[in-house]
Amino acid sequence: MEVLKEKVEEEEEAERAERGEKMMRPMEVRKEETIMTQEMLRDLERKLSEIEVSIPEKPSTFTKDAIDISKLPLSYQSNTPKEEHLLQVADNFSRQYSHLCPDRVPLFLHPVNECEVPKFVSTTIRPTLMPYPELYNWDTCAQFVSDFLSAVPLPDPLKPPSYLYSSTTVLKYQKGNCFDFSTLLCSMLIGARYDAYCVYGYGSQDLCHLDLTREVCPLTVKPKEMVKEEEKAPPKKYAVKPPRDLTSRFEQEQEIKRQEAIKAEEERRLKQEEEHLVEQESAKTDPLHGLRVHSWVLVLSGKREVPESFFIDPFTGRSYSTQDDHFLGIESLWNHKNYWVNMQDCLELLQGDLVFDLGDPVRWEYLLLGTDKPLLSLTEEEDDGMNDDDDVENLGKEDEDKSFDMPCSWVEQIEISPEAFETRCPNGKKVIQYKRAKLEKWAPYLNNNGLVCRLTTYEDLELWRIKEWFQNREDMLELKHINKVTGLNIDYFKPGHPQALRVHSYTSMQPEMDRIMEFYETARGGPDLLSYRHVNFGPRIKKLALNSAESNPRPVVKITERFFRNPAKPADEDVAERVFLILDERIQLRYHCREDRITASKREFLWRTEGDSKGNKIIMTPDMCLSFEVEPMEHTKKLLYQPEAMMKLKNEEKLSRHQAWESELEVLEILKLREEEEAAHALTISIYDTKRNEKSKEYREAMERVMHEEHLWQVEAQLDYLAPFLAQLPPGEKLTRWQAMRLKDECLSDFKQRLIDKANLIQARFEKETQELQKQQQWYQENQVTLTPEDEDLYLSYCSQAMFRIRILEQRLNRHKELAPLKYLAMEEKLYKDPRLVELLKVFV
Repeated sequence: MEVLKEKVEEEEEAERAERGEKMMRPMEVRKEETIMTQEMLRDLERKLSEIEVSIPEKPSTFTKDAIDISKLPLSYQSNTPKEEHLLQVADNFSRQYSHLCPDRVPLFLHPVNECEVPKFVSTTIRPTLMPYPELYNWDTCAQFVSDFLSAVPLPDPLKPPSYLYSSTTVLKYQKGNCFDFSTLLCSMLIGARYDAYCVYGYGSQDLCHLDLTREVCPLTVKPKEMVKEEEKAPPKKYAVKPPRDLTSRFEQEQEIKRQEAIKAEEERRLKQEEEHLVEQESAKTDPLHGLRVHSWVLVLSGKREVPESFFIDPFTGRSYSTQDDHFLGIESLWNHKNYWVNMQDCLELLQGDLVFDLGDPVRWEYLLLGTDKPLLSLTEEEDDGMNDDDDVENLGKEDEDKSFDMPCSWVEQIEISPEAFETRCPNGKKVIQYKRAKLEKWAPYLNNNGLVCRLTTYEDLELWRIKEWFQNREDMLELKHINKVTGLNIDYFKPGHPQALRVHSYTSMQPEMDRIMEFYETARGGPDLLSYRHVNFGPRIKKLALNSAESNPRPVVKITERFFRNPAKPADEDVAERVFLILDERIQLRYHCREDRITASKREFLWRTEGDSKGNKIIMTPDMCLSFEVEPMEHTKKLLYQPEAMMKLKNEEKLSRHQAWESELEVLEILKLREEEEAAHALTISIYDTKRNEKSKEYREAMERVMHEEHLWQVEAQLDYLAPFLAQLPPGEKLTRWQAMRLKDECLSDFKQRLIDKANLIQARFEKETQELQKQQQWYQENQVTLTPEDEDLYLSYCSQAMFRIRILEQRLNRHKELAPLKYLAMEEKLYKDPRLVELLKVFV
């Protein structure tokens, strides 16, 4: 029993030990896994720490490093003695200004240019009149600068820039800040004889950031229509009194009150919306309001018939009143002649009290004495007070400092190439966001459909309307209106459309849909004085066969026609309106009204198919013609003449129905033509546009080849034509007479062979072009019936180019034949006059 107990205990201990090992093993494994994980994490952290990521600085779009200054002229890289003197005068003026006005910011006088050379701001302005008539007025100049350049924000919105580049550099890179914009625009306006100035001041956040999302697009503002008051004719002494007005005055007053209440409610709603928008905008107040530096252009009244001074924002090209809320203060302004400092309170600009009389030294302190602005006259007391010697001496010293003429501009002549002027926008495209609108601009010929401008307007964040402007279209399309809500499209055409189309309004290009077509009357006016025709159609009769609209036209129900006044006929016989009621077999006529009458004559004919006993004539009864005559005693038509008038009207009805059918077919043709034009959207190219006009380009290239060949011939003529023949003789051997004669003959023979080879080459090219053209003509004759319009256009284009090449080769061959004998004689004369042969060939002359 004891042995058995010991065995049991041993087994139990072995089991406990085994269970303990099993419990320890997972713990050891977990410890090992934890250690491995920690090592991997440390290794990962070490490797990650070795990886260094450097955050790149925000690249500047227009820096000095991006400008190539190696090719800039000397005036950009240094100052003349007069410019150095001007900088000293400006520094002296700045010190005095800082001493007298310590609370004002430093003046913007001489920033550095692209070569890091300090230049006075007035000398950076280069007055230039551009050679384009479109840039002779301020509005087109401002719009060009706004479109041509890309705006770059100031490095510090609270300070003016430390640099001011030349206008030539700004135009080359098409970038700049507000000061660069103003300098370029001011240079162009002064060149166009405007009294313009660059302004350094403070603007609103929207103005400085070129944010137009709160501004209304100028293209959406409808111009105010001038309502001309009709001149009332003086009352006639024996005129008929107008009838009494029997309408109730009470009802009129109630209607007026109701309309006023509706109008007041609408105004109250709009006012609430505006107040809500103002509250939303005021919640986003600018913490730097009134401190943001900006530059713009001031145009004073006087020159170029400018009636009132105004501001121009060069970023947008828009004009503003001098009292506009966007402009918050002015520090100084300058032109190409002088520099003025504003000594008035900046708040006066907001209040509209700022005076722009630059000749007033109290309000505007000038830098140089040589200003073209007249100074205010002094009072007698001031004249008496200036008689002291000390004052005279001090005044003399100040005048000595200020009596200094402004140096000439250091900037080169501003030039804009025709290609750049045509492209306008950077890369040919510009997008401007307005309040509930987006304006897109493209350069001409950039879009293959001729699109140059698109205005997209939104209503409640949904697309509402689209306006598209086109140029250089062969179909003369210049404007397209697209209403996304109603689906109405309106196309406007310039004169010159193949169908004389002026306006086309439609919702779908499918036939037999509502549409309005207006034409140029000078191209489609007829001799019948027809001014209006309205045709009512009935439902098309269904047929078993699938016929087209031409073979199964819609039945005409009613035709209404109106005519202009024919002065050759009396008013009572000149039809003003004619109505054919085809289903009712009735014809209604209304004549023009006489000047001394208030009503017009009317007639109505009832058509009946009844005839006489033989069936030859219509039996006319009095009830078949109803008439109202203004003067029944003057024009009494007998019953005998009424059948003739009715037959004439019946024939005219057939003619009108036929014309209506032709008009319907014409509409189908116009729709088909419009679909082809929209699919092709071909553009016209001027014959003077040598870069885009293929024919002009081919002609220019041919002329360049001819000039190149002539140049090669001249170069060959200057070469040593005896060198190949002299190389055949032993070196150093003196020529004999017979050797000289042989050299001459060999040289002339070789030259003659070259002339013949050249003629044969031209002749071979001519024959090759002619054979290829004949092959194409033969192919066209064999496949003429099955050719598509595109194949015919390609064939005609090939024939035109081939004939052009053939004519050029023919001209070259004829010219070569004319000049070859002259060239041969010239070569012979050269040989006889050559210094190496002249003595030896004298005997043979």
